[in-house]
Amino acid sequence: MEYDVVIIGAGPSGLSAACRLRQLNPELSVCVVEKGSEVGAHILSGAVLEPTALNELFPDWKERNAPLKTPVEGDDIHVLFSAKGGMKVPSLFVPKTMHNHGNYIISLGNLCRWLAEQAEALGVEIFPGFAAAEVLYHEDGSVKGIATGDMGVSHSGEPGANYMPGMELHAKYTLFSEGCRGHLGKQLIQKFALDDGKEAQHYGIGIKELWKIPDAKYKQGLVVHTAGWPLSESGCAGGGFLYHLEDNQVVVGLITDLSYSNPHVSPFDEFQRYKTHPTIRQYLEGGERVSYGARALVKGGLQAQPKMSFPGGLLIGDNAGTLNFAKIKGIHTAMKSGMVAAEVVAEALGAGRASDDLTSFAEAYKASWAWKELHTQRNFGPAQHKFGNIIGSAYAFIELNIFNGKLPWTLSDPIPDHATLKPAKDCKTIDYPKPDGKLTFDKLSSVFISNTNHEEDQPCHLTLKDADIPINHNLPLYNEPAQRYCPAGVYEVVENNDGSKRFQINAQNCVHCKTCDIKDPTQNIVWVAPEGGGGPNYPNM
Repeated sequence: MEYDVVIIGAGPSGLSAACRLRQLNPELSVCVVEKGSEVGAHILSGAVLEPTALNELFPDWKERNAPLKTPVEGDDIHVLFSAKGGMKVPSLFVPKTMHNHGNYIISLGNLCRWLAEQAEALGVEIFPGFAAAEVLYHEDGSVKGIATGDMGVSHSGEPGANYMPGMELHAKYTLFSEGCRGHLGKQLIQKFALDDGKEAQHYGIGIKELWKIPDAKYKQGLVVHTAGWPLSESGCAGGGFLYHLEDNQVVVGLITDLSYSNPHVSPFDEFQRYKTHPTIRQYLEGGERVSYGARALVKGGLQAQPKMSFPGGLLIGDNAGTLNFAKIKGIHTAMKSGMVAAEVVAEALGAGRASDDLTSFAEAYKASWAWKELHTQRNFGPAQHKFGNIIGSAYAFIELNIFNGKLPWTLSDPIPDHATLKPAKDCKTIDYPKPDGKLTFDKLSSVFISNTNHEEDQPCHLTLKDADIPINHNLPLYNEPAQRYCPAGVYEVVENNDGSKRFQINAQNCVHCKTCDIKDPTQNIVWVAPEGGGGPNYPNM
């Protein structure tokens, strides 16, 4: 199938690009492919939305009934010192990037569903349930488009009874908006050396639950952010959040920075502990957990952002690392990157060009408020790694509130997250409490309410470069950390009848967070897209 533009991923950047393309030229043929069973099925974010980009894309979004129903009414930041102690930080001492006046608490999944409706009304074709499995190239090496994965392939790799071959989608330009650690984006960065001269990219894992809470505990529009406990006990960076949506709903989550060094750390269990702190427990007790999900987030900032253009296409959104970690927000910057991409592509197509390197994108992006914002706040993430959450935030206050991000240096953060683990014998083991089934839960019951499902008889999408590494290298050295950093119980070390051990992959549980692809210390695990439609089906996340 031939298109002017093919877009991979129906997230905020991809859908914004699609809408903007058709706004600029209604004659362009634009297609979006999405691996989730529906638009929004794989979308997970906090989320507090800064509406800057949305105001530009659809100035009349209120009249169009965009799902922005909850303006921020309160903005609390707490430092948690221990399992029971903590203090609220006076607003005067909070980095100004953390203030949320004028923002909205939203479900990003619902915003993407709404953006998809706007795109389709503009004439964009959207194909959910189709995973982009392969990048296609012209003979000169430029990107030609993508191929979607075959459906109905058995675990052995043979066509099954319901086999359906994938489609080739060809385009004059292809935009890759797969989100954090996109598996095709990862290949493109390597093929075209897009990260040459850049810092190592950095990531966190965000784990989130949606709760329904009693009237007496509900405060619509309240935003709560925290730093410190429980992550501070194991020397991890990161922080927690709790946002009050509409209809007595709250979202609660914990971001664990994947630069942690203790291989005994389990981000899932740290999150379960987090909910027991009085600052968070007070809102959740007596409530009901509705949904669960997890997703890696990209937080290396401008220093780690790869070159975003290559012959035949662009990386946009979190596939290129556009999240602003100083604000803990990436929706508005992802949307803007997609809009800038659309403007550059539309101009190139209007001039009769195709498949070339859109080098003008870099200049257009640098002229945008998104790049300027990321540049102003470029030192926040490295400061957190270098100095820790508390001192790092104090540094951020000085740089951002007093000097407005204009200090004449850029901090470096060169060590990739997979290279930070220390040997297990040199680290303190962590005895996580058993879940109580009311406030804290286990992984399998959590995966169940993420509505995760994969066709069981299909090739495993969690591939190992070397099957011997988990048992013969990672187990003796790091006590195989995959069984703890995975938030879905995908990886297990199982004892055989003869006493030997094997590495078991329960791919059916995978929520597509990509943490294994990022944190595995030998970079032995490679995440590839499973059959389209598989994975979580997040409602209102």
